[in-house]
Amino acid sequence: MEEIEFYIDAAKETMDGALKHLAIELSKIRAGKATPSMLDGIQVDYYGMMTPLTGAASISTPDARTILVKPFEKKMIQECEKAIRNSNIGLSPMNDGENIRLNIPPLTEERRRELVKRVKGEIETAKINVRNVRQDANNNIKKLKNDGASEDAIKEGEERIQQLTNSYIAKVESTFADKEKDIMSV
Repeated sequence: MEEIEFYIDAAKETMDGALKHLAIELSKIRAGKATPSMLDGIQVDYYGMMTPLTGAASISTPDARTILVKPFEKKMIQECEKAIRNSNIGLSPMNDGENIRLNIPPLTEERRRELVKRVKGEIETAKINVRNVRQDANNNIKKLKNDGASEDAIKEGEERIQQLTNSYIAKVESTFADKEKDIMSV
């Protein structure tokens, strides 16, 4: 019984990881609103060393359509601008000598639908990950039969894994509904 609890706890942790990964991936899909996280992953050449943009500049959103990047040192503005331009995030930086402004254009209906398709792809990946965790946990629990675990304990463990899976799939679908609403709202 103790081993079954171990596998259930391990499955829960891994499913939590899948949800966290989904949240990270969905945060990269912009819904027409400016967020500093849109610039996550951009590396800037900071005195010969590749550094995250947040390590070379402060990033803020003065309004819903603008991201403001303020380099910590004035001479780094060109490097920050170059890193943003080369990052393929689809935004054109505007340099005023002290700050870099990124204007987020409003999304067209067609672009919103494309974004929802991308979100659906991420959602499907998350569901597959959760189901794979279920399968692994069930396989590990079934192996306990050879170690003397009762069939009732194994069946109960599998049922608990299925309940856990159902709850995580519901969380994933809820995340999709929220993100879709966010993208489709004008």
